[in-house]
Amino acid sequence: MPEVEIGIGKSGRRAYGFDDIAIVPSRRTRDPEDVDITWEIDAFSFDLPLMASAMDGVVSPATAIEVGRLGGVGVLNLEGLWTRYEDPEPLFEEIAGLDNEKATARMQQIYSEPVKPALVTERIREIREAGVTSCASVTPQRAEQFAKAVVDAEIDLLVIQGTVVSAEHVSKSVEPLNLKQFIRKLEVPVIVGGCASFNAAHHLMRTGAVGILVGVGPGNACTTRGVLGIGVPQATAIADAAGARMRHLDETGVYVHVIADGGISRGGDIAKAIAMGADAVMMGSPLAAAHEAPGRGYHWGMATFHPTLPRGTRVRTQARGSLREILVGPAHENDGRLNLFGALRTSMATCGYQTVKEFQKAEVMVAPSLQTEGKGLQRSQQVGMGQ
Repeated sequence: MPEVEIGIGKSGRRAYGFDDIAIVPSRRTRDPEDVDITWEIDAFSFDLPLMASAMDGVVSPATAIEVGRLGGVGVLNLEGLWTRYEDPEPLFEEIAGLDNEKATARMQQIYSEPVKPALVTERIREIREAGVTSCASVTPQRAEQFAKAVVDAEIDLLVIQGTVVSAEHVSKSVEPLNLKQFIRKLEVPVIVGGCASFNAAHHLMRTGAVGILVGVGPGNACTTRGVLGIGVPQATAIADAAGARMRHLDETGVYVHVIADGGISRGGDIAKAIAMGADAVMMGSPLAAAHEAPGRGYHWGMATFHPTLPRGTRVRTQARGSLREILVGPAHENDGRLNLFGALRTSMATCGYQTVKEFQKAEVMVAPSLQTEGKGLQRSQQVGMGQ
């Protein structure tokens, strides 16, 4: 891709987000009921290509179980409130009632309580015993520390997750986690991320991970792009990671799944993520709008409570419906925020694709006017796509 000159001493590639692109219908259409949106990763099969984000305002053991029953997989944050407190419900109530100017400081205090390994095992077992796939997230810094607890709980999938995770962390003060060694000795399938470039994705795939998370800073509650100035718009990041997946497959014969993490608000965003090459999506804020969500109408990122440099914020979410209505409908609104995977199914059918893997090959174009063309009345009245 040609580079754009930013100045005499610096040039860079042009990158695109979901709002910059459109999916082009093909010569064929299908019936939505004939479309297959199932997802298989390692030994696990899901009716929906969905991971619910490992954020305390989104995933509790109860919501992880419900997401699993609806066909996706919920990812529990093993460094969150559910593993720091035996009964975190009063703390969710307190967080929901905090003034904006006091929220971050108080959350730093709340999250200073140490994580308890016994609770790590207990929460994972609670999800597993409900008969759904158990999945949980740890940061690279604590992966070794919690390895025994997650193995004892017989976890199905482990996510090693940070703002940016690399296969080559360099440190002068501590012995960094060797991802390749850790993944190969754990005997549990591991998903790692985030990343946002071809090279970073390619190196993470070489660690033996079954999937990688793609996304640095696009989430609704994330402030990484403002605090650190880093990130890549999601459409480009996913396409680059999909290119790395192709290279890795050619080199090794091993297919590593690309999971688009962040930047998704509507059903159309899921469709665009897959058309750009994603195998599945990880979502937070759309699910924080469920009546069952533990955040009581609020949503916050995993780095919101960092003790020295918070890179997230607590945002209010409008309750829109049950988890079932948000994921698989029926929808009673017209703005694309309900029945998200019904929208994916219809998008694929309208464009003539039967499977997710086929849909990854859909034609796309740069179309910044897609959200505004002919939508003047909706925008002026703040309805539909004008909200």
